[in-house]
Amino acid sequence: MSRSAADTAPTPRSSASRSPSSATRSTARTPCSSSRNRYAYDLIAELRDGAQEFADNHTPPPTEKERGQLLRALASDAIRGSLERHFGVAPAFMNRHRVAAFRPEAQGGDTHTRFTSLRSQILNQSPEFRDC
Repeated sequence: MSRSAADTAPTPRSSASRSPSSATRSTARTPCSSSRNRYAYDLIAELRDGAQEFADNHTPPPTEKERGQLLRALASDAIRGSLERHFGVAPAFMNRHRVAAFRPEAQGGDTHTRFTSLRSQILNQSPEFRDC
């Protein structure tokens, strides 16, 4: 049985096992993030394109697959960091799958602090939502 080029191409996992962590961080994570977390990758790309201080999304992911991609991308420091570096934004996450992309210089500012505050998290909850 012959193997195709795709079967023998290095994967992010095989490259990571042979590379120092800093090389793996910058070279392998963005392709891995974009292919395995397509929903999160596309959402951050869309939010990044706004001209305002930040942009946010109020629509929950359409399926459990996309929900998993979004949670995985924002819960993993490595994947989240690759999204930050690739898109030049600071993602912020609120319950009920509300995601925002802030300009890096806005981190710690009034708008960012309000968005990420415990008060905002509580106000974003609703008794009829079970996935928040």
